[in-house]
Amino acid sequence: MTTFTVNEALERIESRGADPVWISRFPRAEVLARAQGVAAGAPLAGRCFAVKDNIDLEGLPTTAGCPDYAYSPVCSAPVVQRLLDAGAVALGKTNLDQFATGLVGVRSPYGVPANPYGSAFIPGGSSSGSAVAVAAGLCDFALGTDTAGSGRVPAAFNNLVGLKPTRGLLSTRGVVPACRTLDCVSIFSRTVAVSARVLAVAANFDPEDPYSRCAAPPLVDEAWPPRVGVPRCDQLEFFGDSAAAGLFAAAKDRWRSLGARIVEVDFAPFLAAARLLYDGPWVAERYAAIREFIERKPGALHPVTRKIIESARTLTATGTFEAAYKLAALRRQSEAVWTEVDVLLTPTAGTIYTVAEVEADPIRLNSNLGYYTNYLNLLDLCAIAVPAGFLPNRMPWGVTLVAPAFCDDRVLRLGARFLGEAAPVRALPAPGPMTQLAVCGAHLSGLPLNWQLIQLGATLVRATRTASSYRLYALPGTTPPKPGLVRASAGGEPIAVEVWEIPLAGYGRFVAGIPGPLGIGSIELEDGSWVQGFLCEGLAVQGALEVTAFGGWRAWLGRRQG
Repeated sequence: MTTFTVNEALERIESRGADPVWISRFPRAEVLARAQGVAAGAPLAGRCFAVKDNIDLEGLPTTAGCPDYAYSPVCSAPVVQRLLDAGAVALGKTNLDQFATGLVGVRSPYGVPANPYGSAFIPGGSSSGSAVAVAAGLCDFALGTDTAGSGRVPAAFNNLVGLKPTRGLLSTRGVVPACRTLDCVSIFSRTVAVSARVLAVAANFDPEDPYSRCAAPPLVDEAWPPRVGVPRCDQLEFFGDSAAAGLFAAAKDRWRSLGARIVEVDFAPFLAAARLLYDGPWVAERYAAIREFIERKPGALHPVTRKIIESARTLTATGTFEAAYKLAALRRQSEAVWTEVDVLLTPTAGTIYTVAEVEADPIRLNSNLGYYTNYLNLLDLCAIAVPAGFLPNRMPWGVTLVAPAFCDDRVLRLGARFLGEAAPVRALPAPGPMTQLAVCGAHLSGLPLNWQLIQLGATLVRATRTASSYRLYALPGTTPPKPGLVRASAGGEPIAVEVWEIPLAGYGRFVAGIPGPLGIGSIELEDGSWVQGFLCEGLAVQGALEVTAFGGWRAWLGRRQG
């Protein structure tokens, strides 16, 4: 890794002067030294990142947005250490709503990180500094946390991708708890591709974290086109923002244009679960997380934060069990939705507020921002927030894609599709036994049928060539255009192919859908190994245009289009 990217990040940071985005940063010389020590081939080499200041990063204090609470961690949180080990370079610790309590980004004694799109508007919280650091181009990605929406609301307000993984995929050891049973580490980035790569590195079972979970993705994921669920019209809430309602309608139209089927669902169980987060006993978890500190130094807390957390003193054990029973019933009701849809599409937040509006009415407006977010962790779901346009006040607005636990790759793929990005790398380990398949035509990366491999959970193993005994033809009348690969007794050449690894659970269904004259057979690669791959019947290429001399289908398409 060169220090150019790091130098550029440091220059941008330093040019801003005193900046409430940061609570603490590493000295320039230390950052450059770490960058110079990164191996060029490391998975995240060349990536700078920031860490929300309720997550331990060795060498800098952890404050959780409260100076009197600060302590010096003896080591980095495991999720941070995995990123460092993968070559990412940490720049510093970012500001937050104190003790990760809030969706607004203004509840901090360290100041309010300025929203890059309009400083009069809130940056969103609680992961305010992390989101602004990415949006302002100060780092490639940032870690936040997400208990009630803190990894998604700031993404919407800063025109970012905000990934809230399945609970337990990323270790929360070394994270100051908000609600320990619900907390997630979240990822902010400017593209789905970066979030997927970070998740692929960061996800890991941590036996020392009692809430860590092994990844358990579905054996076979959704077919294309997806069934996209949306709340009934009478259950949507934009808090008087008609422009936001228009952007949500446009997001639905975008999915329709992509071929998705829009399905209205009953959003009531999700809304009822959302109300439990702050109206129920989970507030007591916030109290339990800092009980000793708040009882010893109650005046050290931000007034709004203190008011919210101290409300837990009136809660009872009986009420806790009653809420747990209600949540179990709501979870069962909500499960019916996943038999009807593959993904749920909602606004990330109904609207955005100014700093002045939030300071005048801090609790009600914060509650409004959680309308579409507070239920996620209670119902054990994963989600990705993605940009969906701009309001007339020039502020960003976004939507969220939601799916069941461990369907993280599904929301990543669909988020990329919505934004027009290429399919991201698979972030979670593929389920079950695998087989390899060589593709030479429309299933190559970036070509029209590649999505069929991605939806099965396939991963690209390598790009290579066949042995020098194959001929390639452009099959007439195929949509999208497809080649025919034929083993030849003479006149053959090496042909470019990609080898993909596919879960066996979906392989039979994939093969059954291959139209003639194509089929699957054994293909010899240039290294002498053999794999299954696409071949064509010899009779079908009689009279077809031979494109063997181009060395591969992609090269032929490029020459034809040029």
